[in-house]
Amino acid sequence: MMKTALITGVTGQDGSFLAEFLLEKGYEVHGTIRRSSVDYRERIAHLEGLPHFHLHYADMGDSMSLLQVVGKVRPDEIYNLAAQSHVQVSFDSPEFTADVDATGVLRVLEAVRLCGLAATCRIYQASTSELYGKVEEVPQNENTPFHPYSPYAVAKLYGYWIVKEYREAYGMFCCSGILFNHESERRGETFVTRKITLAAARIRQGKQEKLYLGNLSSLRDWGYAKDYVECMWLILQNDKPEDFVIATGVQHSVRDFCRLAFHYVGIELEFSGEGENEKGVDKATGKVLVEVSSDFYRPTDVVNLWGDPSKAREQLGWNPVKTSFEQLVKIMVDADMEKVALERASDRIRTNLAEYLEKGIVK
Repeated sequence: MMKTALITGVTGQDGSFLAEFLLEKGYEVHGTIRRSSVDYRERIAHLEGLPHFHLHYADMGDSMSLLQVVGKVRPDEIYNLAAQSHVQVSFDSPEFTADVDATGVLRVLEAVRLCGLAATCRIYQASTSELYGKVEEVPQNENTPFHPYSPYAVAKLYGYWIVKEYREAYGMFCCSGILFNHESERRGETFVTRKITLAAARIRQGKQEKLYLGNLSSLRDWGYAKDYVECMWLILQNDKPEDFVIATGVQHSVRDFCRLAFHYVGIELEFSGEGENEKGVDKATGKVLVEVSSDFYRPTDVVNLWGDPSKAREQLGWNPVKTSFEQLVKIMVDADMEKVALERASDRIRTNLAEYLEKGIVK
């Protein structure tokens, strides 16, 4: 029989990749979206209209809407990906972050239980490497102590523990995937990796002068989101409900990411200085293209995230390095070079049209 999956946060980076993955596996896929006057469905626009893809209005802050969707769909699997997922934003909106990222997880679990699906529905919770925060050991694995270091991480820690509680208290098949940083060409433009690749493309094509970043020495374990959704699925196909670290086991600095992104657009950067005085200079021209700004420093900053994917590799048969760091950056840069080229073409068309209208060539 065809399995039915429900994805919260289906319009996001992970949600869109997961929807594609599950449809290819032969699933009936349902996704939740929030009602808004602005359409944020560009990542899933190509899926709308497919016979086995369906959308429902629901909100992580509204238990009744979640209860109604779960009761209507009665899914075999739920992937809870919806969240306020920006660490910096969590400092500005801590209450909203807590409501969505902490209590929202509880609402999903309760909806499953109240709809009588506790024994049949498997639940995946998107957890985060930010749980480790002020890290106590490297690399981090499933047994590493947590030390959350942001309102986002604290909210996600509640989500992690409430999943564990429902698993033990009600015998529910619910698991957390402790996701380390995962990026793609669909990453939001406010996240540092996408900010870098987009800036590199714009600088190369004359649309931007300079890129401003925070701590260039921050260390992250970056993987490809398209690979990570496969591991989410494998976690729910496992014989028993367990939590898994989803990471590559390879670590790089923000500086490394920046240098490689600019390399792929044909600009070789040389970094000099320390801390807020560090700069990235174009070797060919001597022009400063990257600077550090204190505006992008967080009140408490996580600087050393590095995951150990051994458990997922050994128990699930998942390949954590299917896409290398270098390939990931290249994928993102190529997509943003194309995006910026299209923006430039659109700008030229608008400029030409304005000139024609002014001269009376067209009406």
